Order: sequence, then structure tokens, then C-alpha cells
Amino acid sequence: MEKSMKKRTLGQELIVSAMGLGCMGMSEFYGVGDDAESIATIHEALDNGVTFLDTADMYGPFTNETLVGRAIAGRRDEVTLATKFGNERLADGTPVRINGTPAYVRAACDASLQRLGVDVIDLYYQHRVDRTVPIEETWGAMKELVEAGKVRYLGISEASSASIERAHAVHPVAALQSELSLWTREIAADQLLTCRRLGIGFVAYSPIGRGFLTDEAATIGAGERENRPNYPRFQGENREKNLAIVASLRTIADNKGITVAQLALAWVLALGDDIVPIPGTKRRRWLRENCAAADISLTAEEVAALEAAVPMDAVAGDRYHAAAMTALNG
Repeated sequence: MEKSMKKRTLGQELIVSAMGLGCMGMSEFYGVGDDAESIATIHEALDNGVTFLDTADMYGPFTNETLVGRAIAGRRDEVTLATKFGNERLADGTPVRINGTPAYVRAACDASLQRLGVDVIDLYYQHRVDRTVPIEETWGAMKELVEAGKVRYLGISEASSASIERAHAVHPVAALQSELSLWTREIAADQLLTCRRLGIGFVAYSPIGRGFLTDEAATIGAGERENRPNYPRFQGENREKNLAIVASLRTIADNKGITVAQLALAWVLALGDDIVPIPGTKRRRWLRENCAAADISLTAEEVAALEAAVPMDAVAGDRYHAAAMTALNG
């Protein structure tokens, strides 16, 4: 039985489901994948009105776009499809560079279109800012993709306010995608304000802290081909300190009769109608739990109480390892 999902608007006119689906973990980073279950999860997402799907060429690498393309075959008209370029990798996963050269922009877009099996990408992001290439050159090439009909809207990920403004001067930015959750809130004091001043939407990735802000926090990161233990917040003493934060959230969630994940998602949704969280999952079980969060309302007092329960200075560890941190806020 199909269900409806509320809508939100990114930028001036890109209408998407109020909650999206991050597809990255279906192919890499978060343990062994299961293509059949992943495709079933995407189908159930569409059936429940979660039609904003997020992928990137570097996930896999390349295989996640192919998987998403298989899943939406025959249902393309239902989907708002977002993908990204800029984290250049070889097919074996070897990192090459952050690449924002115009030639690479064009080649990456054509390759993504082929893997996804579509004629147009709804939202095309610059995944990371290439500090060696003026952003005006990168966005000039991206603007050409819109003019050629290969892309409908443009976005940028993990960019500084200065880069957002420079990109927006070349072509309207529909959305900034950056990490935002109860334990990653610092961006709300800078880039989010810039987005609101310019009329740019905000897409929140990792809104449940890569699975840590859930009832399953104690076991997150275990298993074969799991990358999460490489993140500082999942390591050693940091992990133990952060588990105490989850325990505080669990008390609040229990009092509302919801899960920790639903509480974390409800907090993101409560920040404003210009914010769209894209929790990732590769299993229908967790998709259903996440979808239910869209119907949970938090009062201003509850939002404040949640933020008090998770003081930013109490979160232990950076959100990425040192090398990856240098690519943020470009």
C-alpha cells in the first residue's frame, strides 16, 4: 500500500520529499552489501513517498549509481535523483584527487548518466571543492550541463560560505549538502545562515550520526568491510563518551515512545522546512523506522532540551580522520 510523504522545497523551486534516502551504504563503507535487499529498500522508499534518492559516482566506486539505476528502472518519473562528482577514484577504490576541472565535470556527468540509465540528473552536486581550480570555472562547466539539458539543478557539498556565494553568483545553488545531526551542529552557525540569506536549501547527510545516534549504537561498526571504526567518534575512549550521549537521548526517546533514531531525525526536521535529511540505510526495517520520524513533531522546548542533552563540547572526536577533514569547508 502506497503512503504519502510531506514535501519540502530546496532553493526556489526544487520540490522533494521531506525526507530522502541516502544510498551510499548499499555499496560501500558500512559493511557487506546485499543488492536484492537494497533494491527492495529503494522500492519500498518510493512506495512510501520517499522519492529523493542520493548517490555519488565515488560510492563503490561507481557501483552505487549502477545499483540505483537498476532500482529506478521503470519508475524514473517518481524519483528526484541526486548524484555528485569531484571525489575522483579509480575503479579499485584508489583515491586520485578532488577534481573540479571543467573537463572532468563534463566527463563525470556523462559517465553518471550512463551508469544511472537516465537522460537527466535532477540535482548534481560538486561533492568537494577543488581548491586548485577557481570555483567559477567548475560552476561554469556545471552551468553548461544545465543549459545542455543533462542536469536540472545544481548543488554543492561541504563548502564554505565564501565558496557557496561564489558558486551562487555563477548559477543558482539549489542545495548545500553537509553533515548535520545532533552531534554535528556547528555548520548551523555559519553555512546554514548563508543558505537562508541566499534562498538555498539544505540537505542533511548523516542525520543519525552514521548510525550511532540510534538504539543500536553499541553494535554499530562491527562486521566485515565496515569503515565506521575508522572515524574518530567510533574509536576507543571517544566511543565510550559518545555512548553516554546516546544513553541520554534514549531516555528522552523512551519518554516520547519513539526510537533514538526517530528522535534524532525529528530534531533535524524541526530545524526548518528548508532542511531535508537523507538518512542512509540498505534495509527495509530501518527505512520504515526512519520514515515514521516524518510524522513526529517536536516543540521548541523539546528541541532546546535535546540540544542541552547533547552539548557540542561533549561530543568526543572529529567527524572524519585528519586527512578527510582537510577537504571540508572548501
